[in-house]
Amino acid sequence: MFNRLCIIGIGLIGGSIARAARARGLCREVVAYGREKNLPNMQLAKQLGVIDQFYTDIASALENTDCVIVATPVGSMQVIFEQIKPYWNAETIYSDAGSTKGSVVSALEAVFGAVPSNFVPAHPIAGAERSGVDASTVDLFVNRRLILTPLENTGKQALAKIHSFWEKIGSSVSVMSVEHHDTVLAATSHLPHILAFALVGLLGHKDEQREIFKYAAGGFRDFSRIASSDPTMWQDICLANKQEIVPLIRQFQAELSKIEQLLVEDQSAQLFETFTYARNARQRFLDQQED
Repeated sequence: MFNRLCIIGIGLIGGSIARAARARGLCREVVAYGREKNLPNMQLAKQLGVIDQFYTDIASALENTDCVIVATPVGSMQVIFEQIKPYWNAETIYSDAGSTKGSVVSALEAVFGAVPSNFVPAHPIAGAERSGVDASTVDLFVNRRLILTPLENTGKQALAKIHSFWEKIGSSVSVMSVEHHDTVLAATSHLPHILAFALVGLLGHKDEQREIFKYAAGGFRDFSRIASSDPTMWQDICLANKQEIVPLIRQFQAELSKIEQLLVEDQSAQLFETFTYARNARQRFLDQQED
């Protein structure tokens, strides 16, 4: 499918893309680009057989590549695009793996004036508690959703090729607008991560005095799992999509206030209705997942 695939940001996501592409014969060579401070990680990636070669010089990394995927935190993408710009090749297909799409489009517009037609915005909805290339796996994206958010000027050939690339990796590919993506992901991914970080932060301070974690049950472990995610990545995501996240936080605060009032007033019937609706809504979600 590709002769030379270049991954910029060879961590959990970038490393898993590289592993999957190699395992499925979707490229002949995989190379990585990173800064000097990322050398140990790139050296490890080569030792693990995730990539064939790595570079700290962007020109060398991009030479003869026909596909480039940027898998860095979204906050660093504008800097990456500025580095790529002098070597941009109209024959190469470019994409990303960012969790927010509006910020990626804005970064491209800031650098190029408009989003190049051979850039296909993408978001693999997959992750793990650990980060780094040593946490990458060949099957991270299998049976997981991958969202493409093409623009009006996105090239049909580039879109088709990236669509096929992710399908061959094993992902279930969906296509939607940039705006729809950021609205949906704010509710289903970004807000839940913020809630997990907030709860664990609250209980963490209590644990220092009262051994809260010592007696935590499995429900806490399950709910708090996503608080193990990379803080740098989630800092970038939350700032990049704050226009969608802040209203949701306010709505959640209102829902908590409502439950608080039900408790204060001993409104057991309404509390039961609230919990029952939530249980049924979650079952609807599980049914949709199975479908």
